[in-house]
Amino acid sequence: MSKRKNINKQKQKNIAEQRISKLLNLAEKAAHSNKLKLADRYVEIARKLSMRHLVPIPKEYKRSYCKKCYRYMLPGTSCSVRIHRNKVIIHCFYCKKISRIPLN
Repeated sequence: MSKRKNINKQKQKNIAEQRISKLLNLAEKAAHSNKLKLADRYVEIARKLSMRHLVPIPKEYKRSYCKKCYRYMLPGTSCSVRIHRNKVIIHCFYCKKISRIPLN
């Protein structure tokens, strides 16, 4: 019985990973067409899926939303991006959080 349960969990995780990447792609498309509220909603749903099924969000999507207010960040519209002293500085316009990411 436990073998079958593990197989179902693995299938659920695979489905969750696919849905998360699809939702974050949709968030990117919605943000580029000036629908930021819809993009924020897609990010919210993707985060909930990630937490429910214990699936990490893919690395390429992690920096596409704010870590404090969880809004989709579109440079120039909802955030500013600067490079200063070998660091990428991202400033969210909504919650005023500043993220500093080192460059290698």
